[in-house]
Amino acid sequence: MMDTFYTTFRQFLDYASQNLLPHLSVDCVVFGFHRSRLRVLLLKNRHNGQWGLPGGFVGKTESLETAASRVLRERTGLDDIFLQQFHVFSEPGRSDGNGAEEFMRQEGVLSEGNNWLAQRFLTVGFYALVDAARVTPQPDAFSEECTWWDLAAIGPLMLDHSQILEKALATLRLHLNYEPIGYNLLPEKFTMPELQTLYETILGRKLDRRNF
Repeated sequence: MMDTFYTTFRQFLDYASQNLLPHLSVDCVVFGFHRSRLRVLLLKNRHNGQWGLPGGFVGKTESLETAASRVLRERTGLDDIFLQQFHVFSEPGRSDGNGAEEFMRQEGVLSEGNNWLAQRFLTVGFYALVDAARVTPQPDAFSEECTWWDLAAIGPLMLDHSQILEKALATLRLHLNYEPIGYNLLPEKFTMPELQTLYETILGRKLDRRNF
């Protein structure tokens, strides 16, 4: 299993240096709603066991939106996903501690001309809204698990992914008034009480039924 991982890693570095934009990535916060709970799709890193958000890099011929849609399609199996760009994360040290440079050196693949993954990355955050019942989570080549987590149960995430998740949730709450939130997180047919429960779950507080 690990030999396959290392082979895939080397192949990725060769592909990345030729086909992907340097210094730029996308990270996606995928929100789902199930049994009155707000959930987030997370992946478990195969190398260090840390949990993080689905993400990826941007092809030289891709737009940011196309790259994010591709990541979501590969992780969820869905094409028709509500997707919203919400923030750029550009702190100089945001990639510090990701272990990429040390890992590449251990595997003998780090060189002056092949340090692509060890460079500084800016990431563009997108949030997505899906009916969790429609999703079959799929891990990528570098993850051993891809699964839904209840929002309240999520602990510390890798790198700055906790900050990205926090910002996405704040943006989602802000957008409740003018984005079709309910239509994307609930089944095709839903009741007003179900919609109110969804909004209360996202906001973390009760709403007056008379004013909803």
